[in-house]
Amino acid sequence: MKTNILIADDEPNQLELMVYNLETSGFGTIKARDGKNALQLIEDHSPDLVILDWMMPNMSGIDLCRTLRSRSETKQLPIIILSARSDDSDKSLGLDTGADDYISKPFSPKELISRVNALLRRSRPALINNILEHENLKISLNEMTVTYFDKNVKLGPKEFKLLTLLMERPGHIFSRGKLLDMVWGHGVYVEERTVDVHMSRLRKALKTASDENTDPIRTVRDGGYGLFTNKII
Repeated sequence: MKTNILIADDEPNQLELMVYNLETSGFGTIKARDGKNALQLIEDHSPDLVILDWMMPNMSGIDLCRTLRSRSETKQLPIIILSARSDDSDKSLGLDTGADDYISKPFSPKELISRVNALLRRSRPALINNILEHENLKISLNEMTVTYFDKNVKLGPKEFKLLTLLMERPGHIFSRGKLLDMVWGHGVYVEERTVDVHMSRLRKALKTASDENTDPIRTVRDGGYGLFTNKII
């Protein structure tokens, strides 16, 4: 499963260069030419990290950063700000706004990739290590295997993707609509009830592997699903 990075920059050459270097390094990319478009794409695709140019039409990178930090679903989203401004006061403003890192232009492709990897190691280490762990749950993304209380758990492709999403962001509540977009694909018409059916299968598989009859998945009324501390059921 590729790590997806959204890049927002109104300079076409700069944007394409970043896309090329990130994709060459194995990342998936999503492109935006202005702040409002970037916000919509973030809502639609839930990227793993975003790179925002400070100066963009419609909504600046700084304003977009503030907006993302004010929302519960993007509060922890890793953010890098790019800017031609190199003064310490500008860097401080970018970081105080909520960005995790600040890169001054011009920068080399090597520096960009190094900063991206460093931020992912700090914020979402599983995306680098290809191992996801939460209490007694463990997923190997490379081997496509799941263990629960050291027992192998057999899951279908959709259940595996659902569990992976929940384990990437423990404590985060995913709406049924968001899970449909991220697992079945954006724009694909599938009833939200389908998520409940597959989530029920996932829970049954985990329950079968648990000697203690625990359930780490929570259902939030009118909200969706999230992964929390194991609860005996």
